[in-house]
Amino acid sequence: MSTRIHSSAVIAADAQIGENVTIGADVIVGPHCTVGDGCVIAPRAILEEYVKLGTEVKIGVGTVLGGLPQDLKFKGEETWVEVGDRTTIREYSTVNRGTSQSFRTTVGSDCFLMTYVHLAHDCHVGNGVIISNGTQLAGHVTIEDKAIISGLCAVHQFGKIGRYCFVGGMSRVNKDVPPYVKAVGNPIKLYGLNSIGLQRNGFTPETISELKKAYRMFFRSELNIAQALDQARKELTLSPEVKAFVDFVDESQRGIVV
Repeated sequence: MSTRIHSSAVIAADAQIGENVTIGADVIVGPHCTVGDGCVIAPRAILEEYVKLGTEVKIGVGTVLGGLPQDLKFKGEETWVEVGDRTTIREYSTVNRGTSQSFRTTVGSDCFLMTYVHLAHDCHVGNGVIISNGTQLAGHVTIEDKAIISGLCAVHQFGKIGRYCFVGGMSRVNKDVPPYVKAVGNPIKLYGLNSIGLQRNGFTPETISELKKAYRMFFRSELNIAQALDQARKELTLSPEVKAFVDFVDESQRGIVV
C-alpha cells in the first residue's frame, strides 16, 4: 500500500508525510506538521500548525488539531500538539496547542477520543485512555494511563484524573479524581474502587484487596486526609499501585473528590 492523498487536499510545503498514509478530501495539513506512517486522516480534517502524529493514528471527519490555545496569555510561541501511536480521534473533535506553561498538548498511544471531544491547551492525556462523546477538558488537565471518561463530562482547568479510574457520564469534575476509583455526578462523588476495570486489566486479587483497604482508609473512615496519609504509610503494603494511590492524594493541588 502506498500513500494516497486526495487531489483536493492542501498540504504545506514543509509538512512531513510518512509511508502508507491516507489523506481524504479537503483535508488541510498546515506548516510544521508531521504525519506518521500508516495514518488515516478523514475528509475535511485540519492539522493547522505544529502538529505531530505518531504511526497509525486515525483522525475523524472535521476534526481540528493544532488550533491556537484559547488563552489570553498566549503570545504566539512555538507550541505543539503531539499524538501517540495507534490513537483514534473521531469526528469534530478539537485539540488545541499548548502555551508557554508546557509548550505542548499531548495525547498518548492507543487512546480513543470519541466525537466532539475538546482538549484545551496544555492538556496531557496518558496511554490507553478513552474519552467519550462530548466531553470537554479545560486547560492544563492531566489524565493518567487507562482512565475512562464517559460522555458529556466537563473537567475543570488544572484538574487531574488518576490511572485506571472510571468517571461516569455528565459529571462535573472540579477536583482531582484518585486512581483506581469510580466517580460520577454533579457534584461529583466517589463510588468505590473500579474493581471490574482492575480485574479486566490483570490486577491481582492481592493488589485489589490492598487498594480497597487504602480506599476505605481515606474515604470511608473518620480520618482526615493528613491522618489517612500517615496511617497508610505505616499500615499498608506499599506496592507500586498502592504507592501511586497514596502519592496522588498527597500531591493533589485542587483537592480530592470524596
